[in-house]
Amino acid sequence: MTLAEQTRKATDDFIASQDVSVQEVIVNAFKDLMSSNSGELALNEGDMAAEFLLQNAKDEPIKLSSLLAQGPVLLSFYRGGWCPFCNLEFKALHNILPQIKSHGAQLIGVSPELPDESMKTAERHQLQFEVLSDVCNKVAWQYGLVMDVHPELRDYYLQWGFNLPELNGDDSFELPIPATYIIGTDGIIHSAYINKDYTKRMEPDDILKALQTL
Repeated sequence: MTLAEQTRKATDDFIASQDVSVQEVIVNAFKDLMSSNSGELALNEGDMAAEFLLQNAKDEPIKLSSLLAQGPVLLSFYRGGWCPFCNLEFKALHNILPQIKSHGAQLIGVSPELPDESMKTAERHQLQFEVLSDVCNKVAWQYGLVMDVHPELRDYYLQWGFNLPELNGDDSFELPIPATYIIGTDGIIHSAYINKDYTKRMEPDDILKALQTL
């Protein structure tokens, strides 16, 4: 199955598991998101990537320019280790990690989770790449990727065990739009995948094809 097929099945299964009244809330919230202007000003192909300094899961500072001095960077903004679609993406990225490295690139994940939660995510999924903590979505704001969890969904998130205020250390219910950036050593974004439909992610084959063009 492609990653798109996996996330589609996960979406369908999750919605089907909810009561009809909850399904209606989910569908309406999703319609509002898709009609919003979220992500319209996001950095895209040809833009200069915004510099950042973030802590990794070990609370060590990681700077984008320092990473780029070593080679291209595959930068993945994800919602959090609690997100089932992010988990599917993690698995897909792990499967192509050797090929990513063969292109001299580093894979870096960024989420608004607190450093301790990023550590739990890395350990839970046995991630072999850096996951950085973007508290309050400061870097996501620089990249134009921030979206709000629909107000009518917030209580349901808590019921489903997605306690964002606790995981992220703030009560904003802001999350990054999942996005994948391939950044060359010149700091230019050579490829970008941004989709406010947070159930969809860049296909691994497309990532590898983009890396081949660097």
